[in-house]
Amino acid sequence: MVCKVRVKICGITRIEDAILCAELGADAIGFIFYKKSKRFIEYDSAKSIIDALPFFIHKVGVFVDESINTINHTSKLIGLTAVQLHGNETQSDIEKINLPVIKALRISDESDLNQINNYKNCKILLDAFSNNELGGTGKKFNWNFIPEKIKKRVILSGGIKVNDLEFIFSQIKPEGIDLSSGVEVSPGIKDHKILTEFFIEYRKLRGY
Repeated sequence: MVCKVRVKICGITRIEDAILCAELGADAIGFIFYKKSKRFIEYDSAKSIIDALPFFIHKVGVFVDESINTINHTSKLIGLTAVQLHGNETQSDIEKINLPVIKALRISDESDLNQINNYKNCKILLDAFSNNELGGTGKKFNWNFIPEKIKKRVILSGGIKVNDLEFIFSQIKPEGIDLSSGVEVSPGIKDHKILTEFFIEYRKLRGY
């Protein structure tokens, strides 16, 4: 049976990058609304990109310790279809958000995976821990830490590149993968050649 790993391209700041991702077959596009991020985008700019995207592609807003009212209001205003939380948000916070939620967990060692037990009714994204950044570091954690029983539940992130795809498809088989730095020229600027090569390999492994 072919592994149906979904793909989210995050840290989008330019309309031409978003449209290419959609044309190549991305399932979701991510916009980062955390002002300290190298890939920060204003709400109005994100809305302009969202308005140009196909209806059936997910538009994900990434927030860090933002108020629930702001998340819900912004999501409706600019047309998000899902929310990704990258801070210290709790299960109680998740339950107050009006859209499907992806909760990001930062992993440095195997014990960090116990955080998964604190969340339900949301998707879980696993990223590498960094003292300096909350995401988009281009670093991997040890994927062998991930227990077999949860692999199909998670979205894998952290420095994923085209040469990681075969291992991900054969050994991890997550629900999805989240890419940002691995397909960039510089933070927030996607490399169209790398994106195209990535999706060629991805489609080959998906069997189409």
